[in-house]
Amino acid sequence: MHVLNLMMKSTEMSATATRRRFSTTEKIRILREADAAAHETGGVTALLRREGIYSSHLTSWRRQRNAGQFGKTPKKRGPVAAPPDARDQKIVELEHSLRQAHARGDRIFEILICPGPLVTIPCDRERRSLARR
Repeated sequence: MHVLNLMMKSTEMSATATRRRFSTTEKIRILREADAAAHETGGVTALLRREGIYSSHLTSWRRQRNAGQFGKTPKKRGPVAAPPDARDQKIVELEHSLRQAHARGDRIFEILICPGPLVTIPCDRERRSLARR
């Protein structure tokens, strides 16, 4: 009786649930078996039971296979990065020069000429001091 207990699998569950992860080779193997078993009645169902997976796994794996994600260089997931815009760099440079001017104590007047662009006129300290006299 003791030998029989050692051969049986433990039915105890772990404290934390872990999600099964399938490698690319396992997914391809299961998909090949599913494609071969599709011609037999109940073949795919038997495969799903034996592997312990759902039909939705096969569906998503087939989509991945058709999209070329099982190749040597799989497609990256997520949004496509937009190329940097030259105007963004110009904005950063202008903001930097404006911060430097403020740090030096320069006063800058900005005039918006409708519908034209924003015109920036630096104000000289010497002219201001002369005008006040």
